[in-house]
Amino acid sequence: MLIQSVFAAAREIASPSLRRILWKSIGLTVALLVLVWLGLTKLFDIFLTNHELSAAYPIVDSLAFFLAGFGLFVALIYLLPAVSAVVAGYFLDDVADVVERQDYPADPPGRALPFGKALLYGLRFAGLSLLVNLVALLLFFIPGVNIGAFFIANAYLLGREYFELAAGRFWPPEEVARLRNEYRGTLLAAGAVVAGLVLVPVVNLVTPIFGAAMMVHLHKKLARDAARGAPGRREAPASLERF
Repeated sequence: MLIQSVFAAAREIASPSLRRILWKSIGLTVALLVLVWLGLTKLFDIFLTNHELSAAYPIVDSLAFFLAGFGLFVALIYLLPAVSAVVAGYFLDDVADVVERQDYPADPPGRALPFGKALLYGLRFAGLSLLVNLVALLLFFIPGVNIGAFFIANAYLLGREYFELAAGRFWPPEEVARLRNEYRGTLLAAGAVVAGLVLVPVVNLVTPIFGAAMMVHLHKKLARDAARGAPGRREAPASLERF
């Protein structure tokens, strides 16, 4: 299921029907990252300018600016999942409409989340992602733990976020939570795919659209699997039977 969804999403993000959304998503992602960069740069500048050591020891000032630049780069990497959450919440319905219309024309279409609710989803996960990644950032200087903590935390968060956005077009929150818990292993693996993309420079700019498209496909497959009541699994929710 997951591999099929990954290849389907990779094929579709460059298709003419999604290309316009992709460019808008990249533009918004870059704009948010630039704003974050400028904000952090200003904070560092204020701190260093007012630091007592700057006047007494100029070499400390120069070293601090160098470390600040490196620190800002690292900070942006850890903040990218949160930025991705906001962008995904903004564009998911546009992506889902295209994918559902092209690949699942016989299925009932999903209901677009109200703009405020979609944005709230994105901001909620962005806040949670920011909190978790700040903790992961504290582990940055511990070899073997830093990347692992970043990857595992974001695999869980991104898998959960994208699934809730995609499934929320069809089901109430309690059914979304039930399906999410039923397939938590698959969703963790899906989140790991998205988290892996976040680590790849330039490619990570397409993460919101790729993740949204992949999760729309994966939600369709998981919902149908649950409706069939695969052997060895507990009974699927009644509301999933329309799949």
